[in-house]
Amino acid sequence: MYKKAFIVPAFESHGYKNIIPKDKKELLTLLENNTLFTFRHDVWASGHAPTNYSKWKTTEAPYEVKWKPDFEPYVVVTSNVTKYDTRFIGFGWNKVSHIMELKAQGYEFIVLPDVFIIHKAHAPSNDILKFRRSSIYRMCLQKLKEEFVVMLQKKYGKFNT
Repeated sequence: MYKKAFIVPAFESHGYKNIIPKDKKELLTLLENNTLFTFRHDVWASGHAPTNYSKWKTTEAPYEVKWKPDFEPYVVVTSNVTKYDTRFIGFGWNKVSHIMELKAQGYEFIVLPDVFIIHKAHAPSNDILKFRRSSIYRMCLQKLKEEFVVMLQKKYGKFNT
C-alpha cells in the first residue's frame, strides 16, 4: 500500500484580507514583509510546526517530517485513505485525529516544496464559538480524544501521543 501523505504548507493573512500570491517567490516576499504568516502561528503553532517552514522557504526538493502531537497539516493522499472519524464534527480535533490515524498506519509525511495554500479569512464559525464558550463542549471533546487514542492503541498497537 502507498503510504505517503503529501503536506501542502498553509499560510494566512491577518484580518479579513485575502491575499493570494502567484508563486512561492511572491509568497516569500509577503512573509518577509509580514503580510502573510504561517497558518495559525499565533494561536495553534503546534498544528503546523512540524512542517518546518524554515526549511520549506529554501528547499527545492520534497522532504520528510516527523509526526508530533496536535499536528494537523493539509495533506494530499490517495482516495482510499482512512476517512475522517465522524465523532469529530464541529470544531476540534478532526484533522488532528485523521493525521494521528495515518501516523498509526505507518504513513510518511512529505512536505511539497513548491506548493502552498492560503487560508481564506472568514468570521468564526458557530462551532468554534461553542468551543470557546462552553466548558461542557470542551469536556466532551476531551473525552472523545481519549476514546480515540484508546481506539488507535487497540487497532494499531502501541501509539505514543
